[in-house]
Amino acid sequence: MHICVIVGARPNFMKGAPLVEALRSYSGAKVSLVHTGQHYSANLSDLFFDQLGLPRPEVNLGVGSDSHVRQIARIMEGLQDYFVHVQPDVVVVVGDVNSTLAAALVANKLMLPLAHVEAGLRSFDRSMPEETNRVLTDAVSHLLFTTEPSANENLKREGIGEGKVHFVGNLMIDTLQKHRPKAIALRMPRSLGLQPRNYALLTLHRPANVDTFAQLRRILSALEWIQKEMPVVFPMHPRTSERIYQFGFETVLKGMTGLRCIEPMGYLEFLGLMDGAAVVLTDSGGIQEETTCLGVPCLTLRNNTERPVTVNVGTNELVGNDPERIIAGVSKVLSGSWKKGRLPDAWDGHAAKRVADVLLAADYHQQSYR
Repeated sequence: MHICVIVGARPNFMKGAPLVEALRSYSGAKVSLVHTGQHYSANLSDLFFDQLGLPRPEVNLGVGSDSHVRQIARIMEGLQDYFVHVQPDVVVVVGDVNSTLAAALVANKLMLPLAHVEAGLRSFDRSMPEETNRVLTDAVSHLLFTTEPSANENLKREGIGEGKVHFVGNLMIDTLQKHRPKAIALRMPRSLGLQPRNYALLTLHRPANVDTFAQLRRILSALEWIQKEMPVVFPMHPRTSERIYQFGFETVLKGMTGLRCIEPMGYLEFLGLMDGAAVVLTDSGGIQEETTCLGVPCLTLRNNTERPVTVNVGTNELVGNDPERIIAGVSKVLSGSWKKGRLPDAWDGHAAKRVADVLLAADYHQQSYR
């Protein structure tokens, strides 16, 4: 059986690594890894392959950065040529990035069975490009692998047959649990002169938070208060760095003596910092899951989440991008009154094996798959 796994951006790498490893442990399974090149810099791509032990991809489309439409179009053109050449038995896509949707559409047009890992997540906010990617990918998938109960409920409500849906847990947690000891051994907090559990970690990149002058300034005003209470480490996403320069906020950041702005980091380095943080502030989806696994308080700078289990069960809370709510959340952490949370069901480090078992047992010659 020839299984083709598509990756393109950092979140894909963390989910794809354990799946490729699990599939290649089975005899008779041929696994091809295709990198679309959606994330293309060394820190955003190559370093992650090295640290996660991902094999070098059979092909790298090298599409790079562009508008959503042009990026998806170029990925589709490259994947069509590759799929026609190798004729995989099943195409596997992960997550919700543009590479995911592009591969799903090509597989559908070429009548290739499609499996979506991390299916069914919904923010119910169609202004998020990822939400459209999720919904459309799920609609054309033959196998849908879910990470939490809400995803199963969403798919059922959308009319997707239960026979296609498999609750398997979270591949990102497989990767975290495997690599956490190596990340801790790096002693990242101390390498930056920080005391464990005595600093905040910030990530910020979503258009709703950084693409307008007024909204980014509001978040920075909350940051001004936080960095006076504890050091804040801020690995700055290229998009956010561009906006800060565009809006003239460099002086504002330089005036924050408790703020440490650094370059984007490798997976192990960032995991080590996250593991040692007192609190994480983020607008990322995956970090909500990782902090829940680590037991670290998480303030999500959004008014919605496609991962409600991190709020209902884990350590995450939605605080939006209102400075008062952000400051109130950090104050709650500082007072020691933040909820403890627990690990969600099936987040046990064995999700990849469950996905592999289903992929290898499926009969792709059935009419429902072709």
